[in-house]
Amino acid sequence: MKRPWQPLRPSDEMKGTTNMSNLRPVRLCVALAAVGVIAVPATASAAPVITMSGSTSVAPLAALLARGYLKAKPGSVKFKLAQGGSDVGVADVAAGRVSIGLSSRDPKSSDPGGIVFNKVAKDAICIVTNKSNSITSLSSAQIKAIFSGGVRNWSDVAGSSKSGSIDVIVRTAASGTQDAFQKIFMGSSSVAGVASAKSSNGLIQQTVKSNPNAIGYVSMDFIAGTHASQYNGVACDLRNAKSGEYGGVRNFWMVTRGTPKSGGSIAKFIKWTQDDAKAQKITGIHWVPLN
Repeated sequence: MKRPWQPLRPSDEMKGTTNMSNLRPVRLCVALAAVGVIAVPATASAAPVITMSGSTSVAPLAALLARGYLKAKPGSVKFKLAQGGSDVGVADVAAGRVSIGLSSRDPKSSDPGGIVFNKVAKDAICIVTNKSNSITSLSSAQIKAIFSGGVRNWSDVAGSSKSGSIDVIVRTAASGTQDAFQKIFMGSSSVAGVASAKSSNGLIQQTVKSNPNAIGYVSMDFIAGTHASQYNGVACDLRNAKSGEYGGVRNFWMVTRGTPKSGGSIAKFIKWTQDDAKAQKITGIHWVPLN
């Protein structure tokens, strides 16, 4: 019996490099004939398969775009998705384990050679607290002080309705969101060593929702059930992210091993995500489209 398509959940992600047998299909499809195959040549019975792994921030958008592409071009391709963090996606595509690596961080000089970062959208990173501690706004200086451990009690944070120790929740080192948070919000300040590191946006969201003393940061698509504070007096919402007024915006990328072959399934899909009006409409629901 066929099961309906479902978006990826935080619990679906994997640590380290991707096990191709664990890639979650966007819809039920024939499994790859061999581990490590990037695309199955189209035949009378099989469509090319595009495999993706990486960022837990980009994954929800990638899943929606894949679903939209299947609707727009039925039967042209099949998709399989996995999560694990931006660094995992970059490493996977560089090694040929997947067709596309999903990254929510910009390219690094330390990245493997021969890979190409294809921008597909922008996203806002929101600073979130428990709903019982709805701080109106946090300045750049306050965020640096809290996340570096310089301020450790909520009674020392202006606007906080709490007292007691601040529980700082961050992402693991492989995360593109962690990389972007460091560059945008922290600058030269380091995150406190006592911070609790989580491997996905969803896990930070769940922790902040359940812990009245917690503070963390997530992709804007994961703020439900938390309180998203203003940053330097500007709300973390889609309108401000699109206008550029909100300062915590970063890029979303689909990373390929070299420039995708013109006319090939990977090139067609990425171009569709970047240029097609239907794709831009999908992106514009929760993220900032390119056009």
